Amino acid sequence: MTRHYKLFIPGPVSVDEDVLDAMSQPVMRHYGDEWLEIHNETLDLAKRVFQTQGDLFIVPGPGSAAMDMGLGSLLATGDKVVVGINGFFGERLAAIAQSYGLEVVPFTAELGRPLAPDALREILREKDARAVVVVHHETATTVMNPVKPLAEAAHEAGLPILVDAISSMGGVELPVDAWGVDICVTATNKCLECPPGLALISISPRAWEQVDQVENRHHGWYLNLKTWRQYRANWGAWHPSPVTLPTNNIVGLRVSLRKIVAEGLEARFARFVRISRAVRKGLGNVGFEMFVPDEFASPLTTAVKARPEFPVSEMLRWLAEERGILVGGGLEQLAGKIFRVGHLGKASTREYLMDFLFSVEEFLRLKGMGVPVGASFVGL
Repeated sequence: MTRHYKLFIPGPVSVDEDVLDAMSQPVMRHYGDEWLEIHNETLDLAKRVFQTQGDLFIVPGPGSAAMDMGLGSLLATGDKVVVGINGFFGERLAAIAQSYGLEVVPFTAELGRPLAPDALREILREKDARAVVVVHHETATTVMNPVKPLAEAAHEAGLPILVDAISSMGGVELPVDAWGVDICVTATNKCLECPPGLALISISPRAWEQVDQVENRHHGWYLNLKTWRQYRANWGAWHPSPVTLPTNNIVGLRVSLRKIVAEGLEARFARFVRISRAVRKGLGNVGFEMFVPDEFASPLTTAVKARPEFPVSEMLRWLAEERGILVGGGLEQLAGKIFRVGHLGKASTREYLMDFLFSVEEFLRLKGMGVPVGASFVGL
């Protein structure tokens, strides 16, 4: 029998039972009046979370599929694109761009530091790029990149900006229209607190203008914004997508989005800030050092430096095997140097948090460290 784990990884997350119950209902067809009511309500709720009046599509697949869709639709082979890189997922954006034959102009910051808008302006003065693409929440390091000023810099140069908000939308402030985000992508298995399987992508009028100017006929059919727009325009009255949608996933997403909207975005964002502060303070109180300074640390995932007394892999293995708790490790050059604690889904509840913090304390005591019981609960 498969063991049930409490997920403190950056994603996917431990999902509430009401979302899972909704997904367990009999399968619906992906067209017709009954489906349109569910689909359109889900879109409207998603637009409230994105804070956009623009177009939005629900696409079967992971978040990277929708980033693939955005880049491949907006740009033609040979175009230059400025890619923000300060971690593993920025590197992935560069790889996606290169797969379309785009010329990547790197815009970098060191690991654990955010991308700088003035550095972007300097690059844009020298390069004849066609777009800028950045990650909002770089979960490999848990840095938050400053999307609003980065978007301003892109727009000053007359360029659209694509934002990978896969691990941030619905968890931190990201008003798509107010900040001028031209293409914004997220996925259901992070802050939207659903199982994996769906990506959401919003498109601004500025982005559509460039999509319509681009000759990218070799950039695919399924992951092509023009295809999805065509079906919405021609078939939207009864069949709103070009492919069969995973209806149960969307029914579950509707339940989660209803809860997010009912909680209120500001209250929700503030709650994640409180949770992350409690984790940072609690782990700091038992001797851990955070990888990212407070001023640009994510409230959704916390990166913690390994300690010299034991390999970080030993602690993560013990938490999994002895306490049924899964925590994320470091990626690539950060492997073995940090671990990453997610604060989403049930990991944001007091019950889960206390279990995690007490289990970390217990491991430290087993390693012979004099950690008083409850020392990590100071922030709760």
